[in-house]
Amino acid sequence: MDKAFEVLWRIIAGASLVAFVSPPFLFLFGVIDSSALMLYLQQVVSGVANGCVYALVALGIVLIYKATETINFAQGEILMIGAFLAFTFINILGMNFWLGALLAAGGTALVGMGVDRIIIRPMVGQPAFAIVMVTIGFGFVARSAVSMVPGWGTDSYAIERPFAADVFTWGEIAISYDHAMIVATTVVLCAALFLFFRYTKLGIAMQASSQNQLAAYYMGIPVRQIFTLIWGLSAGVAGLAGLMLAPFTFVHTNMGMVVFRAFPAAVLGGFGSIPGAIVGGIIIGIVESLSGFYLDEGIKNVAAYVVLLLVLVLKPEGIFGVVHRKKV
Repeated sequence: MDKAFEVLWRIIAGASLVAFVSPPFLFLFGVIDSSALMLYLQQVVSGVANGCVYALVALGIVLIYKATETINFAQGEILMIGAFLAFTFINILGMNFWLGALLAAGGTALVGMGVDRIIIRPMVGQPAFAIVMVTIGFGFVARSAVSMVPGWGTDSYAIERPFAADVFTWGEIAISYDHAMIVATTVVLCAALFLFFRYTKLGIAMQASSQNQLAAYYMGIPVRQIFTLIWGLSAGVAGLAGLMLAPFTFVHTNMGMVVFRAFPAAVLGGFGSIPGAIVGGIIIGIVESLSGFYLDEGIKNVAAYVVLLLVLVLKPEGIFGVVHRKKV
């Protein structure tokens, strides 16, 4: 039965890939005209940009899960706090956009470290469900607290950007600077994380702690402090994702609901896989964009979950996931 599911998975994955790359070939053979091809490519570009935001949120979730086996359901609220911090630094205090972005990411990282130190660490040893409920509770508290902060409240805000209305064209495809910034930031951040985990002592210590906590502790690695830093790193990534999401959803207390797109992305790619989080986010973004343009209204909201269910049925560990077996 497992073999049959594996074959079926390969057939569906191959058919999906063929369907995705077929429009350029259909254009070459004269089946569709250039305007239809450009519309398709425009939706793909938009989907990739949106998917990069999902990917960054999913990346933060996966980083925490790999290290601590804790699922942080408050990642969306941490993203929201990062967006409000960026709004404060850039709009209210009038700072340079890039300086405000760095300060917002740093401030959000401190929030994440505080969540681990004050809320999560006292729960160590408790059932996983209890820790999940604590993160959900923190999410509700965070939304309520933000709504009571003077200057924030429950209104929606736009962050001032140096390239707000700028668009450049590539043939007939129009690409906004906001979309280009999202993709470029995601690429740079992923490259920086790769170099960090590969070549720095702290990054290697984080990997060791995520693979075997007890062995890392015996080797002299301060595991608890490493976990706090991982929460901070995850929160900082979420803060940047909130800044990039702001031009499309504005800054408001419910913008953290984007996490319901990030979780399918993380599961789709393989919940313990960092590359899987990136690929899963981009897949979800493209599926949403294409389904929203070509299919009936409303399908866009469920298309990602249909894809997720299909993958879970045929490949439960996700695209890049690995099945681990333990003796009990």
